[in-house]
Amino acid sequence: MKPDVFEAPDYYNLDELLTDEHKLVRDAARSWVKRDVSPIIEDFAQKSEFPKQLIKGLADIGAFGPYIPEAYGGAGLDQISYGLIMQEIERGDSGIRSTASVQSSLVMYPIWKYGDEAQRKKYLPKLASGEWIGCFGLTEPDHGSNPSGMTTNFKDMGDHYLLNGAKMWISNAPFAQVAVVWAKDETGRIHGLIVERGTEGFTTPETHNKWSLRASATGELIFDNVKIPKENLLPNKSGLGAPLGCLDSARYGIAWGAIGAAMDCYDTALRYSKERMQFGKPIGQFQLQQKKLAEMITEITKAQLLTWRLGVLKNENKATSAQISMAKRNNVDMAITIARNARQMLGGMGITGEYSIMRHAMNLESVITYEGTHDIHLLITGLDITGLNAFK
Repeated sequence: MKPDVFEAPDYYNLDELLTDEHKLVRDAARSWVKRDVSPIIEDFAQKSEFPKQLIKGLADIGAFGPYIPEAYGGAGLDQISYGLIMQEIERGDSGIRSTASVQSSLVMYPIWKYGDEAQRKKYLPKLASGEWIGCFGLTEPDHGSNPSGMTTNFKDMGDHYLLNGAKMWISNAPFAQVAVVWAKDETGRIHGLIVERGTEGFTTPETHNKWSLRASATGELIFDNVKIPKENLLPNKSGLGAPLGCLDSARYGIAWGAIGAAMDCYDTALRYSKERMQFGKPIGQFQLQQKKLAEMITEITKAQLLTWRLGVLKNENKATSAQISMAKRNNVDMAITIARNARQMLGGMGITGEYSIMRHAMNLESVITYEGTHDIHLLITGLDITGLNAFK
């Protein structure tokens, strides 16, 4: 077990743009990752197992609903604090960050924004404390990038709803106590429904044989004539814009998280380049290795500036969906490129579990696909700047 000697790069002194609270929140998350995540994560990734013992720690650092008001159990923090927490957690592992992202932006956020007061009081405190873990059911076996084509549906049976259908690639599904599920009513309108574990006809088979996000639990949600109490329908927003609003929040967190993965790969490669000797000198003295490192820190710095500005806009309620898409796409692409180049710098050692790089690279192959693929986000930017819809 190697000690975590990570040092965060800050080439443009971005810490000067952060408040004291931001830095306290970030440093608490960073210390927790060093102490509780780094020593165990390689082993759990190799075993393809989610380390459930981390749930309490995630709750303790405010990773579950950091921007949810304190009245509902959240930390009442701003959007930059949320982003910094996601950055630090993903520096540890994308799969662990996925658990926190889903809990915060895809489960707590819709209950807070689209739910009623009874739903907020019932679910949010338990989710914030980690007593309950949630999941988000949107993606279907035949409908990924086109969620409006979903076939999961519910019917009004008078005193309850009857839910049928299936969702797949659902983070946290195998052990989540509650699912926020998106389904069509009898008119074809999309609504959010809260489904609790233990409801008859509701099963969550686990997805196995993943080469990516191995320390994250992934599964399916299957609904076979599931009776849903009417009070479990989210009443304050419907239509496709409702789940997409949740995805905006999650994609924003991913934009920050990807920087964490990139920083870890860069820091590892930089440290290795000073220690690894070839031809009588450290490999960091060779021009091609310096080129890789210089490009890495440049791209990280650009992503940090992009995401900090997006955080300011989010705090002012000015960030658009298209701006969030740009940051998600840019930063994940940046991170996966850095992971690949860092892996090359470490040579054969780069594929081993002695270093974090190959695990980050594999994880980022999922992150570049989920919550809007790399190409879909490109088309969202294209639509925004031209006004011409390439999806139709």
